[in-house]
Amino acid sequence: MTAFLQIRNLSARLRNTGHRLLRSVDIDLPAGVVRGLVGESGAGKSMIGKAVLGVLPASVEIVEGEIFLDGHDLLRMKPAERRRLIGASTALIPQDPLTALNPSRRIGPQITDRLVDILGWTKERARARALELLGEVRIPEPERVVRLYPHELSGGMRQRVLIASAFAAEPKLIVADEPTTALDVTVQKQILRLISELQARHGTALLFVTHDLGVVSKICDSLSVLYAGKVVEDTTVDAFFAAPRHPYSAALLAATPRHNDPASSLRPVPRDVLDAVAAEIAAADAAWSRHG
Repeated sequence: MTAFLQIRNLSARLRNTGHRLLRSVDIDLPAGVVRGLVGESGAGKSMIGKAVLGVLPASVEIVEGEIFLDGHDLLRMKPAERRRLIGASTALIPQDPLTALNPSRRIGPQITDRLVDILGWTKERARARALELLGEVRIPEPERVVRLYPHELSGGMRQRVLIASAFAAEPKLIVADEPTTALDVTVQKQILRLISELQARHGTALLFVTHDLGVVSKICDSLSVLYAGKVVEDTTVDAFFAAPRHPYSAALLAATPRHNDPASSLRPVPRDVLDAVAAEIAAADAAWSRHG
């Protein structure tokens, strides 16, 4: 199966210090597939998504590698061409719906503006699409909701608005950056089900950033396990939960709380496992420096 998104040997670092943030990352994501990016905080999960969307902070530079989107080499395109391609074929579901939505604007325009400005839709067509999508994400009374401001909605409703906005233009790729982190468990389950249903219905490739292996088991087909910006394991979800290959992956899985055994104690990732993977990374960094 040809990958819609292909990342090859992607490395990034901080401009001022040279500290590496991504280390020779390789990822394939075919159309209609959900790939999880998992790992501890600071592992580089969100950085990969930002690199794909072209929204890396100014303090971060890509030093080598390739990102292909539907066969287009993003890193070698002119900035204006790249923005048009990304705007037309990708979308983001961000982590915090309260800060992602503009508090001074009504809900409707926050969904329709992209359709009008980037895709050239008429305002009438865009508004009809917004109402349709709000219905798809099970928001009652869409006609009323499009006239509301974000503070007039609950956290779960705001996240549904962001999901509707992401799917509005039927993008071929969506980056979901921990989209359920700010929600309580009950709402989280509903949001995951919505994302999964819409992704399957539209055949969208989904890059799902999360630190929660329970979420991975529910929504992802495959996953990449990251540590310090390096992919230490790339596998299917079924294979990962049956028998993770890398010691860090196994330790990460073992550290996950067991809902069927609430009395069991938490198991942190052992120090010797962390030391071993850090040594792997140090050796790879040394070889990369000599090559560079």
